[in-house]
Amino acid sequence: MKLTIIGSGYVGLTTGACFAEVGHEVKCVDNDAEKIKTLLRGEIPIYEPGLADLVKQNVAAGRLTFTTSTPEGVEHGDVVFIAVPTPPNPDGSVDLKYIEKVAREIAPAINSYKVIVDKSTVPVKTGEKVTETIQRYAPEAEFDVVSNPEFLREGSAVADLMKPDRIVFGSNSDRASALMKKVYEPFVAPLLVTDINSAELIKHAANSFLALKISYINAISAICEASNADVELVAEGIGMDSRIGRSFLNAGLGYGGSCFPKDLAAFIAISDQLGVPFDLLKEVQKINQRQLERFVDRIRESLWVLDEKKIAVWGLAFKPNTDDLRCSVAIELVEKLVAEGARVTAYDPKGMERMRDLPIGSQIELAESPEAAARGAEALVIATEWPEFSHLDFPAVKESMQSPLLFDGRNLLDPETMRKYGFEYHGIGRGV
Repeated sequence: MKLTIIGSGYVGLTTGACFAEVGHEVKCVDNDAEKIKTLLRGEIPIYEPGLADLVKQNVAAGRLTFTTSTPEGVEHGDVVFIAVPTPPNPDGSVDLKYIEKVAREIAPAINSYKVIVDKSTVPVKTGEKVTETIQRYAPEAEFDVVSNPEFLREGSAVADLMKPDRIVFGSNSDRASALMKKVYEPFVAPLLVTDINSAELIKHAANSFLALKISYINAISAICEASNADVELVAEGIGMDSRIGRSFLNAGLGYGGSCFPKDLAAFIAISDQLGVPFDLLKEVQKINQRQLERFVDRIRESLWVLDEKKIAVWGLAFKPNTDDLRCSVAIELVEKLVAEGARVTAYDPKGMERMRDLPIGSQIELAESPEAAARGAEALVIATEWPEFSHLDFPAVKESMQSPLLFDGRNLLDPETMRKYGFEYHGIGRGV
């Protein structure tokens, strides 16, 4: 099929590359001319395992092309996906100006029947607004609007799209549904077809529930610390219940990234606007914020005063296998330490270049390795659970430090092993 993706950011580029990989003819549109030049060379501006190879080979095969022209993209595609940013407003609601702008640009370019697909994460009833906008600017246009939420996890997005655990789209048109089924036919996965409003709610509801699971186990971790229990064992025990499951029951510094904080705030705003306040999710937000504050308190309790203390931070990305620093709890941690006068030396396997672009990047030292970051430090903090951090020469790391304080903000390491190496180990909810 001929498909168009408007917006060549994280979601749009990954979706376009994977669609091309299964044989569709895909044209990606973006208004950033420099980004398009980079993509046409087969290079990508983000780190996502496997994505660079997919882009390069499908550009070479002619199945994946790029343009800055929305009319050119609309003319190309029988199905046009909108995958532009949906940033939060100050009150947590979703800023839909980019969605509205693209809908206006699409409208006059429609010269035959098109399926317009909301791929961006949007609040319920956005599909209705997209339909109204296109009809306003192109009353004679023949089209249908579909909602097709994405469930991509950064760090495993290619696998998530190529082998999805489910495909969801909402449509009020049999004609549009038939075309969408054809789009996803190469991807063997359970398919759920709903009305548009239900599909739009599914993404926000799913991410909010996962954030709730994270905050729940973090609240349990505080009780574990107070009672000298081990949250890892508690999580294992409750996770063995098939009704609960073990995934997302990992105590740590809290959730972050470009999705969970934004989607949770958006769902709260949506529920308030609909007159059905979702107070449970407001408490999830509070627990998440308190988790980081509790962690900083523990560092302060051990060092007494943070001013002028050298603290090593391993990990800056919001999760492993990505260079994405957006809403990273690790960055928020660094900012809190610097605000109290600490001298932070940090390392991340993939996020160093992006860190240099942030204002806080000029206020800390960026090390060339985790070992270099720890050298001379009075405390070592693990803020992102990169697997390589668990395979280092910890006795040598300990010997290079000023004092052997280890704060494992992701419960990546084994407490007993670290204590045998001579560290004073502090995990999240791991007892003493």
